Amino acid sequence: MDDDAKNTSRYRTGVEVRRSVLGDQHVDRAEAAATDFDRPFQQLITEAAWGTVWARPGLTKRERSIVTLALLAALGRDEEVAMHVRATANTGASRDDIREAFLHVAVYAGVPAANRAFRIAKEVFSQMDGARHD
Repeated sequence: MDDDAKNTSRYRTGVEVRRSVLGDQHVDRAEAAATDFDRPFQQLITEAAWGTVWARPGLTKRERSIVTLALLAALGRDEEVAMHVRATANTGASRDDIREAFLHVAVYAGVPAANRAFRIAKEVFSQMDGARHD
């Protein structure tokens, strides 16, 4: 990514929001792993997802987190479900919120999708709880 792209207001906002939701370690890993091939994609998601949609005032980070988890679960995006379950530690979405989102997934997108999402969330919760006790 060129310096001009990094200096846009939307990009800077996107980095800030992305870090606040996913954490510095995740964003640092993503930036370090970027190559010339996928750097434009990293810029796109930083500006569009984080600098535009997640930065909008219409929903709180908690609410966006719940919507995002339901959508990712419905679409079967397992890796992203796990990442966004971890992110709830930063967004304020509770485990009860996650459960309710996945119950909606069961009704509107299918029981198999919700079943998988519940399984992923339980694995992530176990990891998160273990990290707190270490």
